[in-house]
Amino acid sequence: MIAAYLPAVGTGRARRAARVTCPRRDIVDAIRYLDHNSCVWRALPVDFPPWPTVYHYFRTWTRDGTLTRLHNGLREQIRTAEGRNPTPTAAIMDSQSVRAADTVARTSRGYDAGKKVNGRKRHIVVDTTGLLLVILVTTGAVQDRHAARLLLWAVRGCFTRVTAIWADAGYTGQLVDWATDTLGLTVQIVRKLAGQVGFQVLHRRWVVERTLSWIIRCRRTVRDYERHPAHHAAMVQWAMVIVMTRRLARYHHTGRLQPAIHTR
Repeated sequence: MIAAYLPAVGTGRARRAARVTCPRRDIVDAIRYLDHNSCVWRALPVDFPPWPTVYHYFRTWTRDGTLTRLHNGLREQIRTAEGRNPTPTAAIMDSQSVRAADTVARTSRGYDAGKKVNGRKRHIVVDTTGLLLVILVTTGAVQDRHAARLLLWAVRGCFTRVTAIWADAGYTGQLVDWATDTLGLTVQIVRKLAGQVGFQVLHRRWVVERTLSWIIRCRRTVRDYERHPAHHAAMVQWAMVIVMTRRLARYHHTGRLQPAIHTR
């Protein structure tokens, strides 16, 4: 399911750096275990390869784009299995503030006055089924509408078929006109219902909220423990890899892997 997206372990430069040859399955299982159970690297059980080796491949696959290719490949497999085009035409964006642990440097954290959280903020864009398209990790002090410009640039560059994006009221203002005039993207603001009290399911916005709940099922993503923002983004991607591989396993069990592809 995922072997085709991973480079061979124990050959060439990677072997000289790690000095240990381990099956890729063991490396992936160790990273998934750490992400899901939130232990420190040094506390990985002895059933897995040595923690320096696992961390080496986690860092290498994050830097060279292997993790992104794996994540995107699984997402396309799921969309195909569900009868959709591998690339989406619409998306939803939102953000989530998470508290930072003491391992996060002061220079890479900030205070989100709205949520009263001192830490980092992850900004995500998902397709209409809730699968992750783009993630950006910033300090908690960054406003949603400011980070959204980078998100929308990434969406336009990587997903050329996307033309419509839904967002909450935090993205109102000049961003809507800028996205239309500069990128050709239609940003539709989904506001709360008039007189709304408490939680209400809002059109399209519930999809990205569900994705955020999927992400925090992994304990490593409930708080931000990573020294580098890119590593926190990688942990979020691994959390989604766990979600997608489980779904694909169910599809494989039921034989639901190659249905007809529709346009939406």
